[in-house]
Amino acid sequence: MWHTGWTPDTQLTLMNSRAATLVARDRDRWPLAGDQLYIDLDLSVANLPPGTRISLGTAIIEVTEPPHTGCSKFSARFGEDAKKFVNSSVGRELNLRGINARVTQSGRIRVGDIASRV
Repeated sequence: MWHTGWTPDTQLTLMNSRAATLVARDRDRWPLAGDQLYIDLDLSVANLPPGTRISLGTAIIEVTEPPHTGCSKFSARFGEDAKKFVNSSVGRELNLRGINARVTQSGRIRVGDIASRV
């Protein structure tokens, strides 16, 4: 069941794997961030503005406008300082907390697949 605020623009969440390591400190703790995909890719607004399409495996996703910010669960799991860091002006510009996307073509994504612009 989807939460009441669900829209297609928040169908999928991605977080940069290096940022996840920075706040989680251990890869085993990445899932605590709650994101579906962890990817070694520059997720900044400058690199992936809303509307950018990305091929991952046989799937295609589109970066969407809604911001992905740290919530109370994020700060409870990683600390208030981590939440402040990812939501700082630089953190927001780099999308350190991650980005939202929607699936435009379903497909299979595997660990190690290369992400590329479509």
